[in-house]
Amino acid sequence: MRVLPVGTDALLVEVSSGDQAQALHAELLRRRKAGSLRVRDIVPAARTVLLDGLADPAGLAADLAATRLPPAAPAPPRTVEVPVRYDGPDLAEVAAHWGVSVPEVARIHARAEFRVAFCGFAPGFGYLTGLPGRYDTPRRATPRTAVPAGSVALAGPYTGVYPRTSPGGWQLIGTTDVVLWDPAREPAALLVPGTRVRFVPADGPEPEIPAAGAGTASAVGAA
Repeated sequence: MRVLPVGTDALLVEVSSGDQAQALHAELLRRRKAGSLRVRDIVPAARTVLLDGLADPAGLAADLAATRLPPAAPAPPRTVEVPVRYDGPDLAEVAAHWGVSVPEVARIHARAEFRVAFCGFAPGFGYLTGLPGRYDTPRRATPRTAVPAGSVALAGPYTGVYPRTSPGGWQLIGTTDVVLWDPAREPAALLVPGTRVRFVPADGPEPEIPAAGAGTASAVGAA
């Protein structure tokens, strides 16, 4: 763990993995709730956590440097279901990279349980983990100048949903009508760090993974 000062009242804590960042975020939230940590904002990212508005940044830095992180707490009971149409223009490219058929991309993705690791890029954009590492997906070689709002996309180990039209280089596998960011809502972001997420096919029930020896099972083994 590496603790860096940021300005006069903030710290940036660097850790070695996304799991450690989630564990640190959970521990800091626990301390704030218990009243032992006075901080204005706690902002997790891929491998860092930013603490802003600290009363005693130097004291906390010394404490964190000697802290052994506990395992991340279990995901909270709140689960958001996101209806999705698996109609993205990059489905065939993703299927080829995974070594499966196009319908199996939807089946695999819809059967996974995701967790919002952190938020960034745009208001309401959550970086979701949950797919096994063998399904890591490279970004597009040439980003699009405009990705439509509601696009469900993959990049590296993450799934994300574009909350508004914006440039982007992620692989688009589907679309949803869910509103990801609404300033009139509390919280404004539908997907906040720690939230569990399930993608539910909008045109029918959750797809079933074929039995071993047929379809996905054999394709996954070859991927």
